Amino acid sequence: MSFVTCDICDANEDKVRVLSGLQWHSYGGRNAFHGEAVTVKCFEDNSRVKETLATDGQGKVLVVDGGGSLRMALIGDMIGESAVKNGWSGVLIYGACRDVDELRKLDLGVVTLGCVPLKSVRRGEGQLNIDITFGGVTIQPGDHVYVDNNGVVVSSEKLL
Repeated sequence: MSFVTCDICDANEDKVRVLSGLQWHSYGGRNAFHGEAVTVKCFEDNSRVKETLATDGQGKVLVVDGGGSLRMALIGDMIGESAVKNGWSGVLIYGACRDVDELRKLDLGVVTLGCVPLKSVRRGEGQLNIDITFGGVTIQPGDHVYVDNNGVVVSSEKLL
């Protein structure tokens, strides 16, 4: 389903929250994606990201609060391939990715603050399905997330 976040905002001013103050970059093969939010909070440890994207993601977007770190990537080509295999619509990371040329080949939305070649550590740390806040917005598990080249829109209601 095609959509534009600008149109979603115009039609639903009282129902949307817009992430602001951040410079997002699209690295995946999908420039626009949406779905029900599954949340992860982690810092330079992608254990929960990898585990979660290896589960059924039909109609879902993984939203990751990576603390804004651009020192280590929380997703790369292998985890991205797992996400595609499991039907995820996309991944929004308040942090970094790597393997950008390979991510661009995948039928997956990948939007992050930037990229870095260094992989993250894996210590089994991180929290799943908790409220997370960045870009001036709190995102709760089950919220609906809409991402395109214009930005990121969140709503507690399904808008499409």
